[in-house]
Amino acid sequence: MEVKQLPKERLWNANYLKVWSANFMIFFSFMLLTPLLPLYLSDTFHADKDTIGLVLSGYTLTALIIRPFSGYFVDSFPRRTVLLISYFLFAALFAGYLVAGSLALFAIVRTLHGAPFGAATVSNSTVAIDVLPSTRRAEGIGYYGLSNNIATAIGPSIALLIYGIFHSYDVLFWIALLIALLGFIINSTLKLTPRPKVADKPHISLDRFLLLKGWSLGLCMIGLAVSYGILTTYLAIYGKEELGITEGSGLFFMLLALGLILSRLAGSRTLRRGLILQNATLGIIFACVGYLLFAGVHNSWGFYGAALIIGLGNGHLFPAFQTMFLNLATNDQRGTANSTFLVSWDIGIGIGIIAGGVITEHGGYHMAFWVAAAANACSVINYLLHTQRHFLRNKLR
Repeated sequence: MEVKQLPKERLWNANYLKVWSANFMIFFSFMLLTPLLPLYLSDTFHADKDTIGLVLSGYTLTALIIRPFSGYFVDSFPRRTVLLISYFLFAALFAGYLVAGSLALFAIVRTLHGAPFGAATVSNSTVAIDVLPSTRRAEGIGYYGLSNNIATAIGPSIALLIYGIFHSYDVLFWIALLIALLGFIINSTLKLTPRPKVADKPHISLDRFLLLKGWSLGLCMIGLAVSYGILTTYLAIYGKEELGITEGSGLFFMLLALGLILSRLAGSRTLRRGLILQNATLGIIFACVGYLLFAGVHNSWGFYGAALIIGLGNGHLFPAFQTMFLNLATNDQRGTANSTFLVSWDIGIGIGIIAGGVITEHGGYHMAFWVAAAANACSVINYLLHTQRHFLRNKLR
């Protein structure tokens, strides 16, 4: 019997490989533009720093707004259809950067682009969960996250290399457009089993947009994201002004990505054995140590060491927390669970960016980074004292 069941339990099936690759292309096309858009706005439209921040923030805002609705649509309509529509719009809007002839038009395109990005990431990850064998779902979620980690690690470096060769922003826009279209083509070959309709399910209710049972997990995620938002927004200027590290942010993010990749590979084995809570505990403690190191040790060892440790922590906690959200949801709420997980992170990032700016302005970088460490420590305390028990009481699987 075991031999006959092995093919059904294969993790890397054709559909999973397709959505894994498509997710890589979402984030790779996104990260090709991210490091150079501020320079593009400055060179092309002579935008000042405040204007650049305002223009680029629209993307995050619309992604945050659309995600709860994305979860509802993914759960209420055929997931393949929702995925293909959102992915096509995500790819098509890269063409808008090529034709935007004014700063106002560019701002409109950039703001609109956040909506299909938010919808595509929710729907793609939900489809990935659908095509995973149930016995290896937590492990598969861990490996799925590698697609964005790898894209995030190599995207900015490749973008800078391409720009160094061609000295053209349009070349980057075209490459991003073509890569996103390739991801759409890959997803269009998906063959999914139609989901049975759930009887007596209300069409509109708050729990269709946000997973209410996941409120404690969401609070933990918000605290963890506040820390990340403060740190990553101000680390480059802090490194330059106080540590003399002029181009250290690139290495910081490479070490962060390395930690993410290593811990996801190691954590997937423990997730396969069902050790979800243990993975989450290890992750949040590692991350907290990393933030304390960054706040307390003001030299290059603290700067780069924190990057690797935070990466190791986040690589453990992300798939564990996402699995916990899913285990609190019924099968027809997977999209809602995914969107709640991502919305919690987005809210925390936004709070961290805003709070970090205020604290840095009035109290300096060191105070801001200690606040980041404190926010992370609060999430650790909340998780250990309440969230674990709340999860165990309410989990469905």
